[in-house]
Amino acid sequence: MGGHREKDDGALLRAVAAGDQAALADLYDRHAGWLHARLARRCADPEVVREVLQDTFVTVWRSAAGHRGAEAGGWLWTIAARRLVDARRVQERTARAAPEPEAAAVPSAEDRVLAGLEYGDVGTALDRISPELREVLRATVVDGLSTREAARLLGIPEGTVKSRARRARTELRAALAQLNPSPLGGPA
Repeated sequence: MGGHREKDDGALLRAVAAGDQAALADLYDRHAGWLHARLARRCADPEVVREVLQDTFVTVWRSAAGHRGAEAGGWLWTIAARRLVDARRVQERTARAAPEPEAAAVPSAEDRVLAGLEYGDVGTALDRISPELREVLRATVVDGLSTREAARLLGIPEGTVKSRARRARTELRAALAQLNPSPLGGPA
């Protein structure tokens, strides 16, 4: 490899941005294992996981110059999680375009949740909250990042992530209540 192993993620990403393929290989060696494991927990299809992992590092190659900071873990996971959602959308469109098989596969619970986030009431409610709050919810809930990872990704302090997440949940509940008022006469 390129002898970059002692460099931090930020230094590797700067080298990748400058076109250093060995730095990309070192970054891949450093992060591909945990990214693969995390993607495999969200997707049972090993081929999709491999494609998403590859797409993630192609995206890193193309956009490394846009990364700010030393730690790349949160940024890499955000890219990978979004690539996984994109892959699922492609699969969903392909499945809709294909003739119905005799026994259609039942979508996983996670697929149903992600579809609900994208197309259902939760997606509509998310669109109604402020962008900075929505960004924190997507990072911590949808992408599964820790508070520390989300803070690094978003470039804000951990305390701000926590307070925005709390406010985002409150606003999301209110937006969902407006979309689906409780038939039992609960708080509106």
